[in-house]
Amino acid sequence: MKHFFLLIIVLFSILSCSKNDETLEDTAAKPVYKKIEFGFTYADYNVIHDTIKKGDTFGSIIEKQNIGNKNVYDIIEKVKDTFDVRIMRFDKPYVLLRSKDKKNKLQVFIYQPNALNYYVVDLRDSTVTAYKKTLPIKIKRRTIGGLLKGSLSETLESARVEGALASKISKIYAWSIDFFKLKKGDRFAITFTERYINDTVYDGVDSLEAAFFEYKGKFVYAFPFAQNPSSEKIEYYDEDGKTLKNFFLKTPIKFSRISSRFSSNRFHPVQQTWKAHKGTDYAAPYGTPITTTAAGVVEQTGFTTGNGNFVKVKHNGTYSTQYLHMSRILVRRGQHVIQGQVIGKVGSTGLATGPHVCYRFWKNGVQVDALKLKLPNGEPMNGSSKKRFLTHIEPLKRELDSVANL
Repeated sequence: MKHFFLLIIVLFSILSCSKNDETLEDTAAKPVYKKIEFGFTYADYNVIHDTIKKGDTFGSIIEKQNIGNKNVYDIIEKVKDTFDVRIMRFDKPYVLLRSKDKKNKLQVFIYQPNALNYYVVDLRDSTVTAYKKTLPIKIKRRTIGGLLKGSLSETLESARVEGALASKISKIYAWSIDFFKLKKGDRFAITFTERYINDTVYDGVDSLEAAFFEYKGKFVYAFPFAQNPSSEKIEYYDEDGKTLKNFFLKTPIKFSRISSRFSSNRFHPVQQTWKAHKGTDYAAPYGTPITTTAAGVVEQTGFTTGNGNFVKVKHNGTYSTQYLHMSRILVRRGQHVIQGQVIGKVGSTGLATGPHVCYRFWKNGVQVDALKLKLPNGEPMNGSSKKRFLTHIEPLKRELDSVANL
């Protein structure tokens, strides 16, 4: 019996040791990750994260730390050519790296003016040094598509895409698509790139590689391309190599709605009578920028009882446009204006019931309906460039079509 108990004890000891060995092996097998930021291993320091508060200065922050026999003024003087401490702004983050001994001495000061850049003031040696660095950026590519779930902005938001892409797209298609006429359920596809700082922090949309939108039953593609390979000038073209940039923009206001159309007989809301309305009204909030739809020379500016504040632009010997009811006129007579230049602000001056711009259009001296007019296109792509262009867009178009299930 005594031998039996001894055997049990020996077996238990062996099993316990084996289990402990396994535990030790498991622990040893697990890698220990040390956090490294801004080129410093945080485990080597006492780390303080904070933000600039009202009244804070570089001097007021570090003088509260143990900086040894260093003088705050001397530090500022030594680093000023690299890090001008006056650039520090309220609510921006900074990091203090302090020694892990009892002295808790300040070793490094790090300031981030934005998500991409940072400044380092290194106090570890007797000679204070400073440098600026930029965090690495990774470009990631993404293609989204399908059916519009509402407006372009709403659709992009639901896909977690930065809102700036909607603005970029509206500018590219400004000559081809009125985005207020896109309908829920229209097909679309967009290929674009996004920036990520340190591979993880989202930093916005980088560029648009390709896109298409279903508009009035047709698919309008957009591909960026430089006809001259040695030039950085990029224009946008459809799948046949035709430029999207027309002589005229579709509308004088980016985000608006048509409140009244060109008509030979319309009931005037102010004069309470039936009369011709020889323009297109775009309703928008007070102060919304009004842009000229094509380049030209300001022919007239002024005020009349009916038109309110207005601007008229002559584009060439054939076309002229006029913009009425402005709250402010921002150009002068005889001034050259470029396409898309802001020439005034939306108002309700003259005979108007609310803020809008009445957009009038002349062709050969006769007022016409701009929405029904076939306007001239920009420069076509030449033959040598077109072959190169079609080869370039083939895989891009195939990708867009596959995402939208065309």
